[in-house]
Amino acid sequence: MDSISLIGILLGLGAILGGQVVEGGHIGSLVQPAAFLIVVGGTMGAVLLQSTPRVFLDGVKLLRWVFFPPLVSHERLIAQISEWGVMARRDGLLILERSIDSTDDPFTQRGLQMLVDGVEPSHLRESLEIEIDTWATRLRLCARIWESAGGYSPTIGILGAVLGLIHVMENLSDPTRLGAGIAVAFVATIYGVGLANLVFLPIHKKISSHIGAMASCREMVIDGLIGIASGDHPRIIESRMRGYVQ
Repeated sequence: MDSISLIGILLGLGAILGGQVVEGGHIGSLVQPAAFLIVVGGTMGAVLLQSTPRVFLDGVKLLRWVFFPPLVSHERLIAQISEWGVMARRDGLLILERSIDSTDDPFTQRGLQMLVDGVEPSHLRESLEIEIDTWATRLRLCARIWESAGGYSPTIGILGAVLGLIHVMENLSDPTRLGAGIAVAFVATIYGVGLANLVFLPIHKKISSHIGAMASCREMVIDGLIGIASGDHPRIIESRMRGYVQ
């Protein structure tokens, strides 16, 4: 589990609620179901309108990466590809066929299969790079629903504030009902801005960083397989792959 994500959310919410208490306010005054419904419902509606069902659902599934990120082990991959380089240099490329089924990454499996089939290094690189571009583009499109939510929610919050003020204007003759309308107006703005900057936009950034790390890992696989296909020494292959490790 990515504990820093949990700490970040708790710290952000704690700072806001703590500040409210320090100022002498009550936490309960920030709990406004009407404002929450307007902001969250309106934001999700806008995101749904701009997205296809598949993109939206896949984007929601990516939410788990915020707390349970995909495993990316550069060191394990470097050791594995270096071992394949030693095997290929000693026994030929066909010896790598037995390693295809033992590899749990489908992308690496396809690259290894092309390597065993004798595909030219230039064609191997071109094919795998196209696959990376297509894969990364789709994931970034799915992750962008959270960026869009971060763009819409402040505006929806302002809309909620306007609705609250309309409610206030309708009840000027009844002072006992003014407080509820004013509360919705201000709290809706807090929800809109808060969700955008504490939740939606950080989620998009975190998911995008994981996509970038996975794409870098796959590019490293390509360089390693190209090195094996070209007959490079395993140490040279390893040194080139380590250039991807930051």
